[in-house]
Amino acid sequence: MSKVILVTGPARSGKSEWAEMLAIQSKKPVVYIATATNNLDDKEWHERIEKHQKRRPPEWSTLEVPEELPASLADATPNTCLLIDSLGTWVANLLEEDESTWERIVEDFLDTVDLVAAQMIFVAEETGWGVIPAYPVGRIFRDRLGSLVRKLGTKSEDVYLVTGGHVLNLSLLGYPLPNSKS
Repeated sequence: MSKVILVTGPARSGKSEWAEMLAIQSKKPVVYIATATNNLDDKEWHERIEKHQKRRPPEWSTLEVPEELPASLADATPNTCLLIDSLGTWVANLLEEDESTWERIVEDFLDTVDLVAAQMIFVAEETGWGVIPAYPVGRIFRDRLGSLVRKLGTKSEDVYLVTGGHVLNLSLLGYPLPNSKS
């Protein structure tokens, strides 16, 4: 199984379920890295998190890592499978960072991905397929996440798109863009 896997798609498409299946197939101890924090005051959010938790096997360990994702990846042991869900929430947690700080965070993240010996499965939302956000923060989120997914996609051996009730392996069906660094 590939060292770096990216699973992407729209909301409620089954991305997390596909990533969970891939983690089970790895036959390795799984560390689930949740970038969201459970806010008990937000009932709908709490229910989403509970649904994810109930689907996961009880032997998986879970880390809540809303911001320090590179450090958590770097701490992984080689014979584990890390399931990181999700990059969109991680980006949202860091939206207040200015552009130069964000670029350093992304560079640190991508450098760390190269160095980690553990298998990593990243879940990322797709944005920007529809209406341009009316507010600056929405456009910043869309652009940052889109750029991050593109950069991580170039480092991933397998990239899956989950949409319309189907999973497509883009690594087999598509071609990487030349100079896909932006």
